[in-house]
Amino acid sequence: MEKRVADILEIAIKREEEAHQFYMDIHSKITDASVKSTLAFIASEEIKHKAFLVDYRDGHFGDKGLRMSDVVDYKIAEYLEEPELNENSRPEEVYLAASHREFRSHHFYTEMANLHAAGEPREMLLKMANEELKHKEKMEYLYSNTAFPQTSGG
Repeated sequence: MEKRVADILEIAIKREEEAHQFYMDIHSKITDASVKSTLAFIASEEIKHKAFLVDYRDGHFGDKGLRMSDVVDYKIAEYLEEPELNENSRPEEVYLAASHREFRSHHFYTEMANLHAAGEPREMLLKMANEELKHKEKMEYLYSNTAFPQTSGG
């Protein structure tokens, strides 16, 4: 059981590194300053997730633990196709692609949590799933407000 948890943690750490790289790759291609700022923020969140997982793997559960919180799931990524990104991608395409990535991460952590009975590993994985869902919420919020901006007519 401990080996399986250790293996899951190593995979999760790697996924957080890949997520950070994903956001930084887009960051290097996009010219829109507000999108770059958002991508830098989300990339830094992935680094925090990695640090949390490394601390957890090393036996440090401490006060730096993640908290469960209520999240609004707009389910946009579930209904819209993921766009291919390039240097000409519009902000809403970037946010939609990020929503898809966070959706996949949420699914990964949820599935990993479902492999465990109640206890510390399951709770940690559910908290990570919640973190990814919070990111998805942010990206879908940004997508909807960018793709469908408020106009003076309503």
